[in-house]
Amino acid sequence: MEEQLVQKREKRRGWLPGWGKILISVILTLAISTAGWCLLLGRSGLALMEGWLLARFAFVDTGANLDAAADQALSGLVSGLGDRWSYYLDGESYQQTRQRRANNYVGIGVTVNAVDREEGLLVLSVTQGGPAEAAGVVAGDVITEVDGVPIAGDNRSEGTSLVTGEEGTQVELTLLGEDGTTRRVTCTRATLRNPSALGQMLEDDIGYVQLTNFYSGAADSFREEVDALVEQGARGLIIDVRSNPGGYISELTSILDYLLPEGPVFQQNPRWGSQSVYVSDASCIDLPMVTLVNADTYSAAELLAAELKEFQGSPVVGTVTSGKGYSQITFPLINGGGLGLSTATYCTGEGNSLIGVGITPDVELELSETEDNQLQAAIERILEQM
Repeated sequence: MEEQLVQKREKRRGWLPGWGKILISVILTLAISTAGWCLLLGRSGLALMEGWLLARFAFVDTGANLDAAADQALSGLVSGLGDRWSYYLDGESYQQTRQRRANNYVGIGVTVNAVDREEGLLVLSVTQGGPAEAAGVVAGDVITEVDGVPIAGDNRSEGTSLVTGEEGTQVELTLLGEDGTTRRVTCTRATLRNPSALGQMLEDDIGYVQLTNFYSGAADSFREEVDALVEQGARGLIIDVRSNPGGYISELTSILDYLLPEGPVFQQNPRWGSQSVYVSDASCIDLPMVTLVNADTYSAAELLAAELKEFQGSPVVGTVTSGKGYSQITFPLINGGGLGLSTATYCTGEGNSLIGVGITPDVELELSETEDNQLQAAIERILEQM
């Protein structure tokens, strides 16, 4: 009996610990997981999750758009940070932003004005090699209908959205020519390159380059334009970054390296990691320079003007700039959107921050409604240095 009892106890010991281990393992895993989420998210983060779950399973309207609610919640989260430079993008906006920052866009290749002509959209320019040019659209045409939909009068504001669409699709335009005749053309939408820089030679051998952004390819585009002007005999350079929204640090530092001689040109201080100092090599553009700025000169554009002034005393003309000093990373989200968060501060090569102060121009001048008096002032400053 005693031997049999021992055997039964041994069997029982072998059976209970097996199930017990599984149960204990599950309990511990859940406890550790829950504790981990609590530590990671905190009470407020868990409350956000709790709120979504309650809306999902307890809200009376089962057809409620929870995706739209989540978009608003994420927008509210970013707004609550109190940082004007951080942002949330829904799925569609995120894809459009990625395309814009690649300096590509899907369209037919026209620049239009929606104000001057009551009949529709006035074509100001046509991209060389684009679908519109291939279809025979010329500057001066007025787009009066898009796929048969009239866009005159108050409908002009909707005209551009009707023209845009997916790559490879077609759009039919009704055009009013400068001679008063009407014709219809069909354009096939395509991906087009949007150059960041555009240069021209002004009088007195002054090179002028308008730099519209610092997104992908901006440095190459800028170098091509400046090199062309130097080959044409430019003896001074005006860089126009008015209304430039900025862009990528890599494009900025590449342009600074191209323009300036050897020395530190940019500093970045991330939340995680150590400070980065970017240094230019000895190769440079040996020309007097002036930078044009305004209140909508942001980020990399603002830093470019500040660094040229700090490094070699290049004058700045225009109005006080925005005063941005944070750099952002746009994190892709599982819902297809993107969360742009300020993750680092930045400053000039000598360590001067622009946060909240911006750049006060050497020649502070509001833009005239009748002429580009800021450009004229920049020309005068260049001539003083040549």
